[in-house]
Amino acid sequence: MSILTAPENKLNIYCPSLTEYKRRKTITINIGDIPMGSDYPIRIQSMTTVDTMDTQGSIDEVIRMVESGCEYVRITAPSVKEAQNLENIRKGLHQRGIFIPLIADIHFTPNAAELAARIVEKVRINPGNYADRKRFEVIDYTDSSYAAELERIREKFIPLIKICKEYGTAMRIGTNHGSLSDRILSRYGDTPLGMVESALEFLRICEEFNYFNIALSMKSSNTQVMVEAYRLLVQRLDQEGLKPYPLHLGVTEAGEAEDGRIKSAVGIGTLLEDGLGDTVRVSLTEAPEKEAPVARALVERYNHRSSHEHIEVIESCPINPFQYTKRETQEVFNIGGLNVPRVIADYSDLGVEQYDDLKSIGHFFLPVPDKWAMNDQGADFIYSGSKAIPFMLPNGLKEILDHPQWIQHKDRTNKFPALTVHEYYSATETSSQLNFIKGNIHQFNISFLERIRDDKNIVLLLHSENDHAMPEMRRFFYRLVEMKIKTPVIIQRTYETDLGDSLTLYSATDIGGLLVDGFGDGTLLSPDFQYPISQKEKIKLAASYNSIAFGILQAARTRMSKTEYISCPSCGRTLFDLQETTAMIRKYTEHLKGLKIGIMGCIVNGPGEMADADYGYVGMGKDKIALYRGQEVVKRSVTAAKAVDELIELIKEDGRWIDPGKDETFKLS
Repeated sequence: MSILTAPENKLNIYCPSLTEYKRRKTITINIGDIPMGSDYPIRIQSMTTVDTMDTQGSIDEVIRMVESGCEYVRITAPSVKEAQNLENIRKGLHQRGIFIPLIADIHFTPNAAELAARIVEKVRINPGNYADRKRFEVIDYTDSSYAAELERIREKFIPLIKICKEYGTAMRIGTNHGSLSDRILSRYGDTPLGMVESALEFLRICEEFNYFNIALSMKSSNTQVMVEAYRLLVQRLDQEGLKPYPLHLGVTEAGEAEDGRIKSAVGIGTLLEDGLGDTVRVSLTEAPEKEAPVARALVERYNHRSSHEHIEVIESCPINPFQYTKRETQEVFNIGGLNVPRVIADYSDLGVEQYDDLKSIGHFFLPVPDKWAMNDQGADFIYSGSKAIPFMLPNGLKEILDHPQWIQHKDRTNKFPALTVHEYYSATETSSQLNFIKGNIHQFNISFLERIRDDKNIVLLLHSENDHAMPEMRRFFYRLVEMKIKTPVIIQRTYETDLGDSLTLYSATDIGGLLVDGFGDGTLLSPDFQYPISQKEKIKLAASYNSIAFGILQAARTRMSKTEYISCPSCGRTLFDLQETTAMIRKYTEHLKGLKIGIMGCIVNGPGEMADADYGYVGMGKDKIALYRGQEVVKRSVTAAKAVDELIELIKEDGRWIDPGKDETFKLS
């Protein structure tokens, strides 16, 4: 196998089953009194944000995190003095009757790791910077010079292994996509394979010394890269005959609020669906006690998943799960082909009576110019079901009607029919442009697929009632790939309206898990009303569903409709108020569609962790900010009071600034 090529796909190469929910079997590692591995529940953890030298502040924050559901707590130890103070924090917690395992987070400083390993239950090292300094240099290594580098790393790493063995301390070897060493980047590139090799180099040294109390992670702010790297890691562990170590799941720098939750669910949820993952940390730019409940909501969804309805077994995997490739589809109207995934708003149970009802899905009627306007999250279609909308829709929005109602209307330009499979078989009249057919994997059977193979005006609306819905829908997409059928497919999911915040997590997992594999030409989120609510509440709910749909497409990197913020969750290294700063930067830049801005508390989570951000705002000292273009620093030591203005000037210099009042994406129609 080439070092730059993923292995040939075979059945179940990265998880126990692609169709049956099974937890991946791992070894057990001991972290204080709370072991981790497949024989135990998936553990929940988070990380403190208080300065590690603030002993009482750290103790108080840890207690809040424990009360919110954390089973492990990570604390940064950037230097020896912080590592030493872990002892005081630990003693203070024990005096309060709190015996939660503590994890020391280490970057750059092996001596701090060696000290912390004698104090806490676990240390986390980043192989990208534990024994390396990142200079963003491309080096042409020979085999012998590369081997010499590995030996240098080995000599620096062995003392920590010996201490961990002596003290019974666990270790996480945690690779981050954005902080791969120059050595790894020079040989493997900025790839999932490079991430995996970075961890395996350290893991092989551990196994050489019979040290196995290890968890592994492959974290990235790019959900596609993150999912691919974890899958490849599992495959390589098996391929090399290494032990099946537990996995720590997380999406780095996920951000805040709804966007942060969606991105976390797309990455973490996709892996949980396949039985991967033994501990979860959700990284939000919020107070750390807000993270554990989100992680718990993601994890608890699988407590009873194993009893799901049977899904046809997959004999071979028809795609490369280690590399993103969008499924090839034919263009039908404006769906499929090279088009971005479309968003369909479901108003079938809501009803549209007036122009203002469409504000919730991004379409605005302006009475003075007597025209419609649309923002970047304007839905592409509206499904009105059995009741047609009583007024002319804006040009940027098309209507989908159930077939019996559609045939009663003469408008064949702006209205399109939705048919059941039975209706499709018996219909005497359909659209010459676009027809939606509703069904699940059972209704869309092989004989049906053969019948529609050559139809050029059909889009499938795929849903599932299976508790294991994402894998069942994925099984259907595999079938389309195997049969070489290029019909576009809209992913349709229905959720109870009383799910609360879990709606965001569940939908991002189910739909995002398909999108990261290149499946799906659009989304349709539908409400299942559990109790009567007012029309006003229904419209509000429609706005939420629309926002979530666009957020999922953005998190899966398949349709960019807003500014993306790659912001770290803060820790004791952070040099400014991340939540306040992120909110301020968002206030002035959230109209810059598709721009990616990294907001990092310190140089550890600086240019590397921002990975593919267009611009970066990084703390470099007290009241001092460094501004980046990509991974290149362009302004140093900018005072915090002026840093946002300087960031805006930098964006303007590059010709990427749009005045909020002149946003070209806000279109009249």
